[in-house]
Amino acid sequence: MSRPFASRSPSSSGPFVRVNGKIRAREVRVIGIDGKQFGVLALGDALNLARASGVDLVEVAPNAVPPVCRVVDFGKYRYEQAKREKESKKHQHANKVKEVQLSPKIDPHDLGVKIQHALEFLCEDMKVKVNLKFRGREMAHTEFGFQVIRKFLEELAAYGHPDFQPKLAGRNINVMVSPLPRNKRARNPSENEAAASPSREPAVTNNGRPHPEVGRAPLSQPALDREPGSFVNNPFAQLEAKR
Repeated sequence: MSRPFASRSPSSSGPFVRVNGKIRAREVRVIGIDGKQFGVLALGDALNLARASGVDLVEVAPNAVPPVCRVVDFGKYRYEQAKREKESKKHQHANKVKEVQLSPKIDPHDLGVKIQHALEFLCEDMKVKVNLKFRGREMAHTEFGFQVIRKFLEELAAYGHPDFQPKLAGRNINVMVSPLPRNKRARNPSENEAAASPSREPAVTNNGRPHPEVGRAPLSQPALDREPGSFVNNPFAQLEAKR
């Protein structure tokens, strides 16, 4: 059977999709551009319907009996598929959970490192589970642990929000932090630093070679004061001073 019109070859990326003359079934179930159901049609009639609309006949459910085809522009169909796959991957990524361990006596520097890690996770659309564990007699002063948790959440307020209030369960304080939507989330500080840091290039001479003074340590004050042609460490300086 000859092709009624030239088909657009699908891109190499993604699953193979039969279009127009590459569809093998004799009868197909047709869905129109506006979602209207045309029922089961012969392949020739379905191709004529697509040709009359100036678009393609795309096989969207090859395993159905009979196969299901859409009357749609193939480029638009591929775009919708790619967009749908991207959204699906985004939701899968958002379902990932990273855990951060804290303690009521954590050092301020270590707390800053933990906050930076949590910030990076939230900027990658991951949830962060914060777990603070009490040891031994630390259970007598759980308020210190809640203070650490509150400070931790305050630092992340521009990037995520807690799903529930921190609660004590046994010897642990737990809280789950979810990332804010991208349009409401602050920008990743590491990206701002990378964009703000200027690129430093060494000074060069006219012939393109690095200037000889570049990279040389500055002279100390004693070296600037000595006479031209004298040694830096003159072994006879003490003898001359005794004369």
